[in-house]
Amino acid sequence: MSSTSEAVSPPTLTQNQAFSLPPGHAVCCFLDGGVGLYDLGAKKWDFLRDLGHVETIFDCKFKPDDPNLLATASFDGTIKVWDINTLTAVYTSPGNEGVIYSLSWAPGDLNCIAGATSRNGAFIWDVKKGKMVQRFNEHGKNGIFCVAWSHKDSKRIATCSGDGFCIIRTIDGKVLHKYKHPAAVFGCDWSQNNKDMIATGCEDKNVRVYYVATSSDQPLKVFSGHTAKVFHVKWSPLSEGILCSGSDDGSVRIWDYTQDACINILSGHTAPVRGLMWNTEIPYLLISGSWDYTIKVWDTREGTCLDTVYDHGADVYGLTCHPSRPFTMASCSRDSTVRLWSLTPLITPLQINILADRSWEEIIGNTDHAIAQGTPPLLCGKVSRDIKHEIEKLTGNPRAKKLRWFSECLSPPGGSDNLWNLVAVIRGQDDSLLPQNYCKGIMHLKHLIKFRTSEAQELTTVKMSKFGGGIGVPTKEERLKEAADIHLRLGQIQRYCELMVELGEWDKALSVAPGVSVKYWKKLMQRRADQLIQEDKDDVVPYCIAIGDVKKLVNFFMSRGQLKEALLVAQAACEGNMQTLHVSTPKGSSSSDDIYKEDFKELLRKVSEELAEWYFQDGRAVLAACCQLAVDNTELAMAYLIRGNELELAVCVGTVLGDAAAPATHYALELLARKCMMTPTCFPSVGYRNLAADLLLMTPDNELQLVKLCAFYPGCTEEINDLHEKCKLPTVEECTQLAETAQADGNIFETVKYYLLSQEPEKALPIGIDYIKEYITSSDWTLDTIYPVLDLLSYIRTEKLVLHTCTKARNELLILCGYIGALLAIRRQYQSIVPALYEYTSQLLKHRVVSVPLKIEHLSKELDAWRACTQSVSRSSEESAYTPPSDSQKMVYATLLKRLQQEPLGGIVGPDYVTGSNLPSHSDIHISCLTGLKIQVPKQVAMCFPGLSQVQVAGRGKRQASEPKEPWGRLPLTRPQPSCGSQPAGVFTAGVTMGTRLRQIEGEDVGPEPEGETMDTFFFPIETSLLLLGSVMQSPMPWACDELKRFSWTGLMSRY
Repeated sequence: MSSTSEAVSPPTLTQNQAFSLPPGHAVCCFLDGGVGLYDLGAKKWDFLRDLGHVETIFDCKFKPDDPNLLATASFDGTIKVWDINTLTAVYTSPGNEGVIYSLSWAPGDLNCIAGATSRNGAFIWDVKKGKMVQRFNEHGKNGIFCVAWSHKDSKRIATCSGDGFCIIRTIDGKVLHKYKHPAAVFGCDWSQNNKDMIATGCEDKNVRVYYVATSSDQPLKVFSGHTAKVFHVKWSPLSEGILCSGSDDGSVRIWDYTQDACINILSGHTAPVRGLMWNTEIPYLLISGSWDYTIKVWDTREGTCLDTVYDHGADVYGLTCHPSRPFTMASCSRDSTVRLWSLTPLITPLQINILADRSWEEIIGNTDHAIAQGTPPLLCGKVSRDIKHEIEKLTGNPRAKKLRWFSECLSPPGGSDNLWNLVAVIRGQDDSLLPQNYCKGIMHLKHLIKFRTSEAQELTTVKMSKFGGGIGVPTKEERLKEAADIHLRLGQIQRYCELMVELGEWDKALSVAPGVSVKYWKKLMQRRADQLIQEDKDDVVPYCIAIGDVKKLVNFFMSRGQLKEALLVAQAACEGNMQTLHVSTPKGSSSSDDIYKEDFKELLRKVSEELAEWYFQDGRAVLAACCQLAVDNTELAMAYLIRGNELELAVCVGTVLGDAAAPATHYALELLARKCMMTPTCFPSVGYRNLAADLLLMTPDNELQLVKLCAFYPGCTEEINDLHEKCKLPTVEECTQLAETAQADGNIFETVKYYLLSQEPEKALPIGIDYIKEYITSSDWTLDTIYPVLDLLSYIRTEKLVLHTCTKARNELLILCGYIGALLAIRRQYQSIVPALYEYTSQLLKHRVVSVPLKIEHLSKELDAWRACTQSVSRSSEESAYTPPSDSQKMVYATLLKRLQQEPLGGIVGPDYVTGSNLPSHSDIHISCLTGLKIQVPKQVAMCFPGLSQVQVAGRGKRQASEPKEPWGRLPLTRPQPSCGSQPAGVFTAGVTMGTRLRQIEGEDVGPEPEGETMDTFFFPIETSLLLLGSVMQSPMPWACDELKRFSWTGLMSRY
């Protein structure tokens, strides 16, 4: 070995690690569901997470002054306080309280929670101090089922118990009233309109109302009607004198205190009712939870159930409304989970009224008007009134503020605040106006270094109480150490360094390495960094920074999933805080520095995109958009919101950002209009029809979109003409004349358009088909030249297409749509459905008598060329070597790409993810109008239907078969796997295969499809749903799935 040969260093081990058993880590699981990874050598946790409750969760409440915190009470004897943005438990009560049935936050900023237990009475827990500060034992050993802290008078707390008493006391323990009941009292609630009024629910089937300002212990009112015990009672926050009660008889009753009567009975639950919650903005909206595992949303005006959710796996006990986001709610259950929900799908017209900038009368109203029969949703609560008051105080154009504030009000938590802060930064808002919590989210890159530097300075002032484990040295071999000393004395510094490396003495080697040369020192630093990266050690950071190897450090962080750290390093390099080390100053060094800057900018872009995509695939499209706004990439930020189906938020943000986001904003408006058209059973109504038209009228060059809306509308001639007038289009009769004139002039597109709007839209079919067939016979045709005509033809309604005279043209339309759909899927990078669409087109060509200029052989060559030229991208390194495409395949693929051209709107490519308030729910059960069977959805495919939308899930649990229905039951359950659809969400079977649907269009008699038939997004040749085809073709395809138009397709439909 020469004196300059490189030594191979041993793995770096601390003294503790050297004596620990390999691999030196222990996986720890805890009774409360927590899990951790403990480093035995370093004596520290590498990973530790407390997952929360493992038993029934009986109650949940948002903190009044900090609604990002949600408290839960459980059978396991603890109260946990959760951060709803991260779904992590940030505080846990001491425990050992028996069962905790109920909790109530103190009003204001007192940071205390009152709890009701099965054996230890009631208590007040100081959350920040982590200790019990007061106990109440007036009920003795009897279990307390409910505790209620008065939010109008913070000194009063009520409890009710199995001993038959409802006791009102002050927080220092002074008893004010003891209301005696003939049986156990299960629920109580303070009136939000009268601080001295409280209602109770009793086992004797009655509801009582007491007035605590008097000395009398007798109730003012007793409401009878339930046929089993009354469990919970809730006063309406908006309608004075209105309260509801839930009972073991399975019903919810609405009582009017002023009329001394029951004004409505809500029937639908099949088991005892437990959770009750009024919405704080819509006065007639009530939500109930039951032992039948469901949550129901009620319109109390008519007593109708608006939606039923089946996602909880056991009894639903607690419901609570977010204080500042009135359409976000939480539920808890015996399945030991807490779930967050969005109610905004129930008020779509209201959202669109805000986006369309309609008058206040169509957005905010008074309670008396809002509860009138037939009145569309109006906001009546404090949050909306405060927004209106603040907007009216603004001077100039308040639209930007109006959109932001209402967006924050209606959107669920999960990044919308962060998004709007970034929008404000991009629009030039002064940094001093940013909220204090801005630095805790995704910051704009111009602030990243500034805020993190400030954070570091703050940390240096904190005296650390304990450092990590001691640093020992590895075992030394005396012979090598002696040899190294000799080499050093002989001046052979490089050999000394190599021996030190072999001994693991990197610090000694690096300290004298500059004696050889700076170049050698840098090389040695690089070797040390490479070794630490291989060992996955955080110690690599200073080495990479010292030698200016930013790329290596960024890649190290990215490989570990530490994308925020990678982003910080890349931005610091872009700002010149990390200089690449030059051994000598070359000529033209300024040019070299410019090259490095460009490299750093490219790194920064790469990291930002990686972080955004990580959030997007994790189901958090809003945070993905934040990552792009942080680097001023408005186009991709809007694309993430649209791809995540956050359409209302996209319109709000795009409107505020202005011209930079205009194309994406207009696109989102088109999609929202289509969403109105797809709303179940609602689109034929004038209200939804006009909403769709108003949205489209807000976009430029909207004529074709308005034509599609009018063609799709299924009303009578008079109603259609009214819609034509609103859309500034000719009447139905005039359209026929215009079509004939355009045909005489040879204007095919205008002919198709006006026939589509006439009383005989089927006349457009042969004209448009012949034009397309003639065009694709030429060698230079492109997708964009024929697609507009084909798109219009796809809006011919089913009842016209099934006419016998349209048989041949209909078959040709199906084939052309299948082929063009495949080309669109290639352009939009929906690789998984491309083969299916090619196969579908080939099957139709094989079995139908048509005269289209397409051959099965040609389709096969195109598909093979596409596969050969794209498989290298999709194959992983572990797979066997692929066969490179042949020259002929390259030529075919090049021709195909030339024909496709580029997607006009940037960023709107690739698979979609159903995210945020649109997460999938197995409650979305719908029956096929064609077969009468339940429509099945592939596992990774998600749909969003108007109704209650699940936002997030925390806790544990999945329903198990034959669970007992015992009150206050306990059953440890397993954790469900969270899912987020990674396939295009518009891709699902309509409960009927392609072949069946084609035979139905032909009028043949076909039987129902097999029960539970589904399709796989990779293997579904002839079973390709027409609904899928319509999604790719950017139209609802009424001719193919008219009966299924009530579906609101997220994912693919939401974009195309």
